[in-house]
Amino acid sequence: MIARRLSREGNQVTVVDASEDRCRQLESSLDVRTVAGSAAQVTTLRRAGAAESDLLIAATNIDEINVLACLIAHVESKTLRKVARLRTHEVEEWKQVLAGAGVQLDLVIHPETDIADRIMRVVGIPGVSDILEFADGRVRLFGMNVEPDSWLAGKRLDEVARAGPPRDSLVAMVFRGSQVIIPHGAEVLREGDHIYVVATRDNIHQVLPFMGLRAGDELRRVFILGGKQIGILVAQRLEELGVSVKLFERDAARSERIAAILHKAVVVQADGTDQGVLQEAHVEGADAFLALTNDDEDNIIASLLARRMGVKKVVALINRLDYLPLAQRLGVNATVSPRLAVVDRALQFVRKGRVMSVTTFREEEAEALELEAGEGSRYVGKPLRDLRFPRGTLVGAIVRPDGQVSVPRGDEVIRPGDRVIFFALESLIPRLESAFLATGRARA
Repeated sequence: MIARRLSREGNQVTVVDASEDRCRQLESSLDVRTVAGSAAQVTTLRRAGAAESDLLIAATNIDEINVLACLIAHVESKTLRKVARLRTHEVEEWKQVLAGAGVQLDLVIHPETDIADRIMRVVGIPGVSDILEFADGRVRLFGMNVEPDSWLAGKRLDEVARAGPPRDSLVAMVFRGSQVIIPHGAEVLREGDHIYVVATRDNIHQVLPFMGLRAGDELRRVFILGGKQIGILVAQRLEELGVSVKLFERDAARSERIAAILHKAVVVQADGTDQGVLQEAHVEGADAFLALTNDDEDNIIASLLARRMGVKKVVALINRLDYLPLAQRLGVNATVSPRLAVVDRALQFVRKGRVMSVTTFREEEAEALELEAGEGSRYVGKPLRDLRFPRGTLVGAIVRPDGQVSVPRGDEVIRPGDRVIFFALESLIPRLESAFLATGRARA
């Protein structure tokens, strides 16, 4: 995924993969160079041209290979920037060890922490698929389905705007089946649409009920399927909040280790996808069920089962991106993706210095991009209505250097130092980014 995005954005990319068949597939489908071999071998990285490269992204599924690749790259080139994905719970210890050896990693991506953060933001709010934060949390973006009984179904967005929504809120994106829509006022919301709504940190609790959602009751009982690192992290955070947690793990030995780590949670050595097991554990009426195993199919099945048994909130961890819209159509409203978490962090690092954050949606179809306006940007100092952004983009929010937040209208003016949150189709991102960050002199 990372290679495809970087290649499409005009970068020269070399992919190292242990499988020769996979290398041939990548070369036939992407504009990249491939090298077959282990990224943990010096000769492989030399054949890949590590010493002449600007950046190494070590994002295999094996931490040891990622660390070794960065170590080799450090010896081969002192100027090469290094990004590593680490999934171990000892990520901070590894940073210290590498720094002590003189190996400085420019970025460490720990997707489990990002996923745990996303889960904790939505676990207590029924009907909300995710809550994303921009500008240090001052701007919020939440996802929701337009249900058959929703007052939004059949309404044009300009009608919704006339219904008196809280100030500084906006429907920014609409996902309709396989279609992605950056909407305008005449767009009609339909039953089954999955929409994303911009709000501020201060008004999100007023925007939720306006959109037909209610804030959840206090969390009391949460069930977790899967005793991998994400499941343990979330269980620990819920324990700290005083929530009663029951965690299902099939492997007996791992169940014992988890029970020694957690202080109050009940660890059940059983198959949490079995209806009889869930009934015996009294899952009915629980506040949330979090399916966090490494098996996408198990997570989807268990989430659907829990929802049918009356759980208020279900969240499924999904690795395969093509399963994300499928899960939504099946009724699993809230999903989290470690793969997208890695892509977002890597793209933010690779792109220009004024890119503050990157958030990718579904199968990389759309993106939220947080950019800082420079003094010489061609978009500074003019009303938005006079600016010609690529069709399929939307200015969702502007955050001033003093912290003031607005969801802008046509007379709003972007000023130097503003953080501007854009929503755009993925194919338009390179054009949008280069145009926004380009100076007026460069244009001439």
